[in-house]
Amino acid sequence: MSAELFAGLAALTGFAIGVVAVLAVRQTEGVPQDLPGDEEAAILPHGIASVLSVLPSSAVVLDRHDRVLRSSSAARAFGLVRGDHLMAAELVALARHVRRDGEIRESEIEVPGQRFGKEPTTFAVRVAPLGSHGQVLVLAEDQTERRRVEAVRRDFVANVSHELKTPVGALSLLAETVQGAADDPEAVRRFSGRMRYEAARLTYLIQDIITLSRIQGGEPIPVPGAVGVDGVIHDAIDRCVTRAAAKQITLVAAGTDGLRVWGDEDLLVTALRNLIDNAVAYSPELTRVVVSARRIGDHIEISVSDQGIGIPESAQQRIFERFFRVDAARSRATGGTGLGLAIVKHVAVAHAGEVTVWSKEGSGSTFTLRIPAYGTSDLPEHIPLEAVT
Repeated sequence: MSAELFAGLAALTGFAIGVVAVLAVRQTEGVPQDLPGDEEAAILPHGIASVLSVLPSSAVVLDRHDRVLRSSSAARAFGLVRGDHLMAAELVALARHVRRDGEIRESEIEVPGQRFGKEPTTFAVRVAPLGSHGQVLVLAEDQTERRRVEAVRRDFVANVSHELKTPVGALSLLAETVQGAADDPEAVRRFSGRMRYEAARLTYLIQDIITLSRIQGGEPIPVPGAVGVDGVIHDAIDRCVTRAAAKQITLVAAGTDGLRVWGDEDLLVTALRNLIDNAVAYSPELTRVVVSARRIGDHIEISVSDQGIGIPESAQQRIFERFFRVDAARSRATGGTGLGLAIVKHVAVAHAGEVTVWSKEGSGSTFTLRIPAYGTSDLPEHIPLEAVT
């Protein structure tokens, strides 16, 4: 376990250990060593229970026989304590070492999920002697979410590095080829065109990374307000019309006019543009992509429907993950970065909404952004861009 992780746990729990230890020592000075279990529990002062109740971490006080004398609600909620027993064998072993040596011990343990199929919970634990009667204080800080976020970040860096290597490597190779074909104007034109393509692909990837980083950075939307859906649809279509025209795909705007949502126009245009780009990329030539809007209760639904190849049902739960591709070879051939749908998902969540997909192989797909309508009474004054994995 990293020193930084335990530094945080030590800072949070050091004060608690000191307070509980002082309370216990003051209360138990002069008490005989050999006490029946009920009497030993009785010597714990009321102050210990108060301290344990305010700790965010799981806290347990064990007697010299490894019975639980006091425990926080968090410890029971995580399944560390059942009745008067500490359920994690590793913690019991640590407590015995601490009782024998009189020194604070730190470690990391995993506790199996309480329900079938639930992932185990990871704890950073700190075990300290308490008083002079063999009592031990166990503090366990849930590190599961932190470990998950760290894993996501590692995967993101690895994926970004891999994605950047492809266009950068291609540009390097093409530059060498152009240099070697200086006497062949046709080859130079062909390879320089490919270089422009790879450079554009690299630019799109960097822009998507910056956008996703901004959304996941927890920054609030500076001045959210009423955003006209008609304008969002018009701008998003306008940014995709060149690519659609190259495949003779018709972009159609439909649905209810005059709708407004609450949020940031630039982010909403970015999300819708990604959906339209995705529809164009996976649609055959001479087809249509329809962008429509309608109001359902307190929400506005903006849908993008195509006549493309569709998405396998097995992949539909993962398509909003960063860099996930149903068909990696086809995705790279279309110039996609693998981040478009992840950006859509985060923009939707940042606007207190969601994005859903209906798709059937061979019959096309429909992606729907569902955003609160402007004027909804329970909307916040600012919309936080919260990190979502």
